[in-house]
Amino acid sequence: MIQFSSRVTGEHFRRLVHRTDPQDAFPTGVTRLSDTRFCVPAHWPRAHRFFAPVGGRHQDPLLIAETMRQAAMLVCHAELGVPLGDAFVMWELSYTTAAGHLVLGDEPWDVMVEVSCSDIRRRGSSLGSMRVDFVLRRDGGVLATCGSRISCTSAAAYRRLRGHRAAAAPASLLPALAPLTAGRTSERDVVLAPPVAPGRWPLRLDIRHPTLFGRPNDHVPGILLLEAARQAAAATVPGFLPVSLRSDFLRYVELDRPCRIDATTAPGGVLVRAVQDGGTVFTCALGSS
Repeated sequence: MIQFSSRVTGEHFRRLVHRTDPQDAFPTGVTRLSDTRFCVPAHWPRAHRFFAPVGGRHQDPLLIAETMRQAAMLVCHAELGVPLGDAFVMWELSYTTAAGHLVLGDEPWDVMVEVSCSDIRRRGSSLGSMRVDFVLRRDGGVLATCGSRISCTSAAAYRRLRGHRAAAAPASLLPALAPLTAGRTSERDVVLAPPVAPGRWPLRLDIRHPTLFGRPNDHVPGILLLEAARQAAAATVPGFLPVSLRSDFLRYVELDRPCRIDATTAPGGVLVRAVQDGGTVFTCALGSS
């Protein structure tokens, strides 16, 4: 069992959740329940520099996605023997919550994440891939149910696969879509450029962003693509709160080539895709109810 009482976890612990800044690390420990089941306590700030309250009323639903990601990394490193330095890809990510579960109050946001691993496949003694399901609970009730599929690549294999991309210069920073149109209050947090056609925006990458690019990366981070989907939904349906999300990460999205975000309305939500080099690299269905 790894358990921390402090809300500010140590540097080694932050490495286990792939974060460098204490403000961006949400899990506070991990407890093994069985070979495939774990509990990860987490703390959400009521006001984060990036995962900020939506409309001043709701917690940011993307805290769910980021907590899933960090909990999965923590379990892999701390409990399943995956070495630090190995690379992860989250190929699928989904969650379902309700607006009422996200209403801000005066209480602290302490969350318990139940993690269940299945369909575990290994490459020799190393973890190759698995499905990870989550139940997030708060105050004894279910906050969200979530699922993902991840794969793991050794550091050496990743260098062979992606080493040529390490020195790729990122694309120039594009102008930002108006923050309020993107559902944001600060231009710094906008990841879409002004539209090139109705429902089409160039992806905007600011590699200086302290949360989205909190550590070196040779491709566009998955959480940035989810944020692009959320901003596209907000630009399509003002005031949109994504209480459900289902995404597929189809290919690495490169930093040095243009990427376009497309959005269309659908019953109960918005469908978003990212297009790079003429092909779809990411899809996301966001629901508002």
